[in-house]
Formats: sequence, C-alpha cells, structure tokens
Amino acid sequence: MSWQATVARWVHRTFLRPMFARTALPEPGRRKYAALSRLSFRDPPLTLGLPGTVGGVSGLWVENRPQGEAVLLYLHGGAYVIGSAETHRAMVAELAARSGVRAFVPDYRLAPEHPFPAAFEDALAVWEGLVQRGVAPQQIVLGGDSAGGGLALALLAHLCHAGTPPAGLFAFSPWTDLTFTGASLVTNAAREQVLPAHRLTEVRSMILGGARPGDAADPRLSPLQASFPDAPPVQIHAAETEILRDDALRMRSRLPGAEIRVAGDLIHVWPLMHGILPEARATLDSTGAFIRGCLGRSSGES
Repeated sequence: MSWQATVARWVHRTFLRPMFARTALPEPGRRKYAALSRLSFRDPPLTLGLPGTVGGVSGLWVENRPQGEAVLLYLHGGAYVIGSAETHRAMVAELAARSGVRAFVPDYRLAPEHPFPAAFEDALAVWEGLVQRGVAPQQIVLGGDSAGGGLALALLAHLCHAGTPPAGLFAFSPWTDLTFTGASLVTNAAREQVLPAHRLTEVRSMILGGARPGDAADPRLSPLQASFPDAPPVQIHAAETEILRDDALRMRSRLPGAEIRVAGDLIHVWPLMHGILPEARATLDSTGAFIRGCLGRSSGES
C-alpha cells in the first residue's frame, strides 16, 4: 500500500464512515456527498460535461477527446439513495480520457422516493435510448460502482437473456447481493473504511419501499441471483478488506469467465480517489485498457 492509501484509510475511518453511520435520512447524505465530491474530485484537462437526456432519463455526457462513436454507459454508486452524475463525473472523465470513449452517466431515480425497480427501469431505458440513437450494442460498454456496479450487472443479465449483450462490463466494488449472505459483511465489518455494515438493513428497506424483504433476491436488484448466457468480457474490482468483497468474489459462480481483481486494504470504490491514490490511477489505467479491448474485440468480430 502507498503512503497515500495509509493516510486515506485513516481519514475515511475517522470522518467519512462516522458520517454515513450518523446520517439517517437520504437528503442530508446527498448534500454532504455532493459537497465532498466537489471539494475532492477534479476533472482531467480537456474534459467536457454536458447535460443530456437519453431514453427519457436525464444525465451527463462526459468526454475527453473521444475517438469514434462507442459509448460507456456508467451507473453511479451511492446505495441507490445518494450520488449523481455530478458526484462521479471526474472519475468517469478519467476513464473517458484513458479509453477514448464518450460516456453517459444517468441520474437514475433514487430511493426512498423511487423504490425498486425504478433504478433498473431507468438503466434499461437509457440502454434502449442509446440503441434507438443508432449506437450498436457491441459499441456500448457498461460500467458502475457499488450499487451502480450491481445495477450494471443486473442490466447485463437482462441483455444477455435478450440476446443483445454489450461489448463488455466492468464494476468497482459492486453490491450484488441484497439478501446479505456474504461472509465479508461480518468478517470485514471492523476493517471496512467507508460503509457502516449495521446500516445496510435500513438502507435496503428504503430501496425496497413497500416490497417484502424476500424481494431483495430479485435478480434486477441482486445480480448474484441472475444468469448470464453468452456473457461478454467482465472485469470486477474489489478490496480485500471491504464488506462487499464477497459480493464481488461470488460473481464468479455466475460469470466463470470474469476477471475478478482483489486489491489490498483500500477504501470502497477507491478509483474515486484518483487525484490522491496511485492505486486508483493504476486501476483506472487497467480499466481503460479493458474498455479498449472490449471494443476492439467487438469490432474484430463484426
């Protein structure tokens, strides 16, 4: 681990995790996270961020010297209750710069105002909107982090069954199992740097709204329960010490061909800290290469 990661670990455990542990209602959490993002994350030079609407869902087009017509559909994290296109804009811009692909980050509807399956419906609507605009499925890469990573995997399962898979998918620290059966939820509870494990049941109740807890097993919410026939290349990143580690590792049972990379003692979704952590920049480098490889593979097959 770099010295920057050591400092970040202390800062997150001292300030950020207690903030998430104390904030009971989503609106204060949204404001705090948005403010923290504005202070902490910076776009790389030559980035353009333009508001747009795709499939009836508003969001942000992010590009940095794009090459070609391929699109990264990136679904932001935030436990389905916080986060936005703006909070993730800088990291997506770094991916756009590394891959040469323009990205669309939708502001999908959040719980508890819009419970499950609102986020999935919006993600699917954006996909369909891109295709209607003339972007071929093999020219789209899916990406996401945390809840957005789980959402991307849920969308991938749907598209695989429809016979229209994207060129590939990557996910950072994806939340794939809202039935809470992963051992790392317990074994890593004390080592996790960001997410307070004891809040997850409360958050799940907000996500489900009036649905029964058993509905958390729906593959549109828990892609660990999904199947992925004829899946494209998949790359998943997780940290060894985060509570969602096993949500990532167990996806191999559903996606045997997936590349699952487990880093060391890093924060949840560490690529967000690309301005500070060399480990974050290295992960973004490998992800940018993965995106280019997926699109090159698709072009070679077409």
